[in-house]
Amino acid sequence: MLNVKTAEQIKLIRQACKIVGDTLKVVEDNIRVGMTTAQLDKVAYDFIVKCGARPNFLHYNGFPASSCISIDEEVVHGFPSKHRFIEEGQIVSVDLGATIHGYNGDAARTFCIGEVSPAKRQLVEVTKECFFKALKVVKGGVRLGDIGFEVSSHAHKFGYGVVTELVGHGIGSQLHEDPNIPNYGFKGRGIRLPSNMTICIEPMINMGTPEVVFSSNGWTALTKDGQPSAHYENTILITDDGAEILTL
Repeated sequence: MLNVKTAEQIKLIRQACKIVGDTLKVVEDNIRVGMTTAQLDKVAYDFIVKCGARPNFLHYNGFPASSCISIDEEVVHGFPSKHRFIEEGQIVSVDLGATIHGYNGDAARTFCIGEVSPAKRQLVEVTKECFFKALKVVKGGVRLGDIGFEVSSHAHKFGYGVVTELVGHGIGSQLHEDPNIPNYGFKGRGIRLPSNMTICIEPMINMGTPEVVFSSNGWTALTKDGQPSAHYENTILITDDGAEILTL
């Protein structure tokens, strides 16, 4: 079922998304070499709570933290740890969300830490570009396959692998709502998405193979070949003539 939002629901989702976008800016301002991923997670937690919201990742289906922090070959859902230190040359994905007044926002960024190799920096930039390529085709009535096609076709130009086991999603009163939003697809195929839906588009792009494996914690996805991966996500509102990013 496609969950079209009312004007009041959109207003509340905007509030949650504003907090998410602002939290990611605070994370960007604070992330540094030598801090632990647990310390970075606390930065996110403290800011979300200060805004009067709740971190919606915390305890979600047993997830133990307020943010997913994934480094280099970790694709998504990395566990913050007081034993994991952020190092020069890494790329660090931070995925987080907030809920307020019963509605949710969700977004992710991948940060380059200090002097990062040109190959890693390009991966991060192209992953972000994949999101904006997809955003250009979004408007009321867009087919699901059109979104995924834009993501995958841009990534494939650079020889990158597009993760298929993990996808974007609808969002609203639930963190994850229908439909799934894959990062692959065919033009003109798939269901049509109406105006006033809120969805998360989140390219997850690997430098090498698209295949992933899961760690023993049951959550963290890693590239099968050990090469780096990048992640970029925003919550967007579909409108009659385009889309609005709510988490910038």
